[in-house]
Amino acid sequence: MKKNIETKKIEIKENPMREVYIEKIVLSCSGVSVELEKGEKLLKKISKKTPLKKVTRKRIPGFGIRPGLEVGCMVTLRGEEAASLLKRLFAAVDNRIRKKQIAVNHFSFGIKEYIEIPGEEYDREIGTMGFNVTVVFSRKGKRVGRKKIKHGRIPEKQAVSREEILHFLKLNFNTEAL
Repeated sequence: MKKNIETKKIEIKENPMREVYIEKIVLSCSGVSVELEKGEKLLKKISKKTPLKKVTRKRIPGFGIRPGLEVGCMVTLRGEEAASLLKRLFAAVDNRIRKKQIAVNHFSFGIKEYIEIPGEEYDREIGTMGFNVTVVFSRKGKRVGRKKIKHGRIPEKQAVSREEILHFLKLNFNTEAL
């Protein structure tokens, strides 16, 4: 007698802890005195948030830097507003990014003039200026390495590789790498 054995299909679900997501987007601009004020207005105009000024701690006479000098400003965006702004910023660079701009866990690119961003108009107070964009990627479970109590180690396999970043950008933002 033959027994009828049914084979069960085992569905392999993707591990939710391996999903890649955008942790934050950092917009930054550098300059001293008047240039810094223009950069601060620019970041406030683009992000609708108040920028944080960065102050030097060391003295570098060759560059004319002394402790306490304000040399830059930055804004951090997270969540949905970060993703919607990133779509506009990619449109300014024609949805292209160079492979050498991508590193493990993040990538950066620059925008030469803010008027290239769709929806942004020229402002006489700011003039023509650019800024830097850094996009940081992460996976769930990152807090284990950051928390103060019961701090744990995160293995290298938890890092987001360059290939995974490229795949994420192609799927979500239709961006190509050169």
